[in-house]
Amino acid sequence: MIRKWFKASMSILLVITMIVMPIRPQEASAASTYDEVAKQAQSTADILTAVYGATSVQYALICDNEIVISGQSGTYAKDNNTALTKEHMYGIGSISKVFTTAAVMQLVEAGKVKLNTPVVKYLPEFKMADKRYKDITVRMLLNHSSGLMGSTFGNAMLLGDNDTLCMDTLLDGLKNQRLKADPGEYSVYCNDGFSLAQLLVEKVSGVSFSEYVNQYFSKPLKLVNTMTPLDDFDREKLVKTYLTDPNKPTPVENVNAIGAGGIYSTAEELCQFASSFFYEDEDTLLTDASAKAMAKSEYKLGMWNPEADSLLSYGLGWDSVDTYPFSAYGIKALVKGGDTSLYHGSLIVLPEKGMAMAVLLSGGSSVYGQVFAQEVLLKALLAKGEITEIKANKTFTSPVKTEMPKSELENEGYYVLRGGVVKAEINETGVLSLYSGTEPQKFIYCGEDKFYSEDGSAMVSFVQESNDNTYLYVEGYGSLPYLGQVAQASYQAQKVAQNPLPKKVKAAWDKREGKLYLMLNEKYDSVYYPLSAGMTRIELAEGLEGYCSGAKITDENTAKMLIQIPGVLGRDLMDFIFNTKSKIEYMNAAGGLYINEDAVKAMSTKNFNITIGNDGYAKWYKIGSKSEGKKLKVTLPKNASFTVYDEKLTCTYYSLTADQTSLTLPKGGYIVFAGDKGAKVTVSYQK
Repeated sequence: MIRKWFKASMSILLVITMIVMPIRPQEASAASTYDEVAKQAQSTADILTAVYGATSVQYALICDNEIVISGQSGTYAKDNNTALTKEHMYGIGSISKVFTTAAVMQLVEAGKVKLNTPVVKYLPEFKMADKRYKDITVRMLLNHSSGLMGSTFGNAMLLGDNDTLCMDTLLDGLKNQRLKADPGEYSVYCNDGFSLAQLLVEKVSGVSFSEYVNQYFSKPLKLVNTMTPLDDFDREKLVKTYLTDPNKPTPVENVNAIGAGGIYSTAEELCQFASSFFYEDEDTLLTDASAKAMAKSEYKLGMWNPEADSLLSYGLGWDSVDTYPFSAYGIKALVKGGDTSLYHGSLIVLPEKGMAMAVLLSGGSSVYGQVFAQEVLLKALLAKGEITEIKANKTFTSPVKTEMPKSELENEGYYVLRGGVVKAEINETGVLSLYSGTEPQKFIYCGEDKFYSEDGSAMVSFVQESNDNTYLYVEGYGSLPYLGQVAQASYQAQKVAQNPLPKKVKAAWDKREGKLYLMLNEKYDSVYYPLSAGMTRIELAEGLEGYCSGAKITDENTAKMLIQIPGVLGRDLMDFIFNTKSKIEYMNAAGGLYINEDAVKAMSTKNFNITIGNDGYAKWYKIGSKSEGKKLKVTLPKNASFTVYDEKLTCTYYSLTADQTSLTLPKGGYIVFAGDKGAKVTVSYQK
C-alpha cells in the first residue's frame, strides 16, 4: 500500500546509501529454456527467504497467456508443517491500485465516466476546505496529480477486523483538509486518490467495490483466490505473518482502504489479471485502447520529467511505465509495487511481449520482488528469443574533479523532505557535504552542475523548477546482492529559508521540543500498536529555525507541511495542529488525535479497572519506577487490547499476538489500553 522505496521516505541518506552499494556484475549468458529459467527463479526465491528477511515468497511468470513458471520458497507458517503452495494468498498492497484503475477504465469504456471530468460530477458529496478541489479530475486521482495531502488512513489497517470505518469517514475527513498543490501541477504518490476512485466506482456502478472486483474481474478470469477483506473466504488460505513475536503469527491483516491497497491474491492469479494489459491480445477485461491509455507517461503532464533511468515514472495506476532495465532494450515495462505492514509484492507487465511476472512476499520488501521479477523476465526474454543478450550491469569509475563555478555556492542551505531536514554544505574546492545525521555524505564536483559520489555511481545536482523551488536531485544505480541492479532518479528534498519566529511563538514550540504525543483514536486491533506507530515525537530542526519535522511553523499552535516534492518523497504530508482542553494539550495530524505525554499519568501501583469511554479513546499510562519489573495480569473482553512499550518505545507485548495475558513490566516506557466504547479491563499485580 505505502510503497517503501528503499525504506527511505524519511531520509536522503538511506536513499543514497542504497544507491552506492557495490555492484555485482551480471552474467551475460542466460538459460535457453524455461526449465533453466525456472531453476534460477527458484534459487533467487530461496535467497529472498534466506538472506532478505522474507518468511515466504510466491512467484509466477505468464507468457502468451500460459503460466510457464510458478514456485514458492519459505514457509506458510513457522508453527506448523503446512506446505506452501501456489493456492496460498497474500495481501497485494498497492498493486490493488491497478485493479481500481482498471475498474475506472471499464466505466470509461461504458461511457459512464470521463477521465478529464471533475470528480465532483460523480461524487457531489466530495468536498474540501480548499476550493481547488473542484478542479480535481478522475485522471488526476489515477496519476497521483490530484494535489491531495496523501493518506487519510485512520483505522484502515486492522488485524483480524474488516471494519469499514476508514472508508465510511473518508469524505468527512477530507472536508477539513487543504490541497498541497494545484490539481495537475505534478504527480506525487497519493493513496487518497485511489480511495476516492474506489468511492467513484461504487457510486457509478451501483455495487460495492468488493462486488465489482468479483463480478468484473474474478468471474471473467476465473480467479478463485482474489478477494477483499469484505469477502467471505477461508482466512487460513492467507500465508502467516509476524510482528512482535517472530514465532507467533499475527491475526489477518486487513487493509480496509481496499481500492488503495486491500486486495488479496496469488502470484498466478495476478499474472492472469496482468494478461488483460497485453496488447493485440484477446480483450478479456479492457480494450487495447484502455490498456495503452494506462501505460502512457502521465508523469510528464506536470512538473518533474526526469530523463534518467528510474524506479518511478507514473502512468494511470502504474508506478512506472518507462522502466529500467527494460528501457535499455527498447521494451515497454509496466510496474506496480505494493507494501502493507506485513505483505509485499511486485507486478511487472511487458504488454508488447505478452509476458508478466508477479512476486508476493510475507516480510521483505516490494523492491526485492521487483528486482527478482526483472531479472527472471530478462532471462525469459532471452530464452524466448526476444532479446539476443542480457546486458551487463552498469559500472562506474571514480569521478574526475573539475573546477567549480562560484555560483554553485548559492545552493548551500537547508533542504526539507517529509519528516526531516538535509543540510547542504559546499566548499570552494568543489566538495558537497550532505548532512542528515552525524556523518555527512560527500560528493565531488565534476562539471555540468553535477556532483558525484566517490565511486561514481550516484550523482547529485540542484534543480530550480518552474514553481521557483530549488530541489536536491539524486540519480544513480545500486545493486541488491544476489538479486540485481536498480536505478533511482528523483527529487529528494526542497530548499527552504530560515523562518524566524516571534518570541511568543518560539516559546510555545520550544516547550514542545522532544515531547511525545500518543495517539488516542486508533481501534484496539490497529497495526499501529505493535508497530509503535501511534507515538510521535516533536522535533525542531537543528540549525533551521521555524520548522518541525519538515513542517513550517506558522503560529503558536500550527505547523504546515508546505513542501512540494514530486515523485515519492513529498507524499503523505500532514499539518500539525495543537489545542488545549481542560489544561491538556492535544495534537491533530491527518485525522489522528494525540495527547501530550505530560498529561499521561503513571499507572497505579495497586490493582485497578479501566472502562473505555464513549469517545472510544485509548487510555495511556507511564510505567513508573514502582511498577517496573512487576508481573501484571490483565483481563480483557474480546473487543479490547493492551500494548506495552519499553523505554526505547519498542513494543514488547501486544495482547492480540500473545498467548498469555500476564507479563513482566519493562523499565520505563508506556502501557496503553484500547477497546470499543464501554470495554472494561481489569488490571492486577501478581506476586
